[in-house]
Amino acid sequence: MTRSPALSGEQLVLGYGRSTVVHGASLTLEAGHVTALVGPNGSGKSTLLRSLARLHRIDGGHVTLGGGDGQPERPVSLLSARRFAREVTLFSQSRPTPEGLTVSEVVAFGRHPYRRGFAGLSAQDRHAIEHAMSATGVQDMADRAAGELSGGEMQRVWLATCLAQNTRVVLLDEPTNHLDLRYQIETLDLIRDLVEDHGVAVGVVLHDLDHAARIADTLLLLSAGRIRAAGAPAQVLTTENLSEVYGIRVEVTEDPRTGRLRTDPVGRHTARGRSATPDHPNQEEQSRGNHP
Repeated sequence: MTRSPALSGEQLVLGYGRSTVVHGASLTLEAGHVTALVGPNGSGKSTLLRSLARLHRIDGGHVTLGGGDGQPERPVSLLSARRFAREVTLFSQSRPTPEGLTVSEVVAFGRHPYRRGFAGLSAQDRHAIEHAMSATGVQDMADRAAGELSGGEMQRVWLATCLAQNTRVVLLDEPTNHLDLRYQIETLDLIRDLVEDHGVAVGVVLHDLDHAARIADTLLLLSAGRIRAAGAPAQVLTTENLSEVYGIRVEVTEDPRTGRLRTDPVGRHTARGRSATPDHPNQEEQSRGNHP
């Protein structure tokens, strides 16, 4: 199946001051497709994502928007801030908690690229806000003060703000951070909804490898600012790749019931508390089997 490129970065070189942290990385986000960036701390995942959102200076290479469905490629550097914000939105971890505003007022920020001057919210704006709040489960707290929310609740409000922006490309930097188990899974499901129901192109940074395997169509595994592996989750999340990049033994198995990949880092106490059975030997026995 041929997909339409939505946002592409070619041979990107990114740094902080004189220190280069991303070395010639290329990626393409496609409509109706989730591309997940994984890798250790400091591997350049978030920096790469922020460069696609025009929030990090590019020292080399270029970022283009479109290029499919008969649309010409457009360098993002030539677009106005308002035009770009109608095409691409970024959910980032570093957002201040707004004081003196209700949740619905915060979510309404997502409609800013569509409003003119001091004009009020249109019917289309209100529909987008209500839909975003419903999708993220924050509708019941619409009138609550944003400053009174927990970190996890505020995370969902900011996610709703991004959805209200209603763009063709959504960039997410650690969207499950600070969320409890229920909302982690609901956020992952929401990402798949954006892709499957609305054809959105999604680029997402995740630390949890099992989460990445669960939602991604394509995985990019980064290490020291370079893409070490790219492809379908089963091609990228291998024991060899992960053990090399993370510097620790990582076992990769497939859940026999769901078919999902499972990653299991092997630490000094990994086998503790596990009971061995003929079908499920403990980690120590597995290690002995792998390393005679």
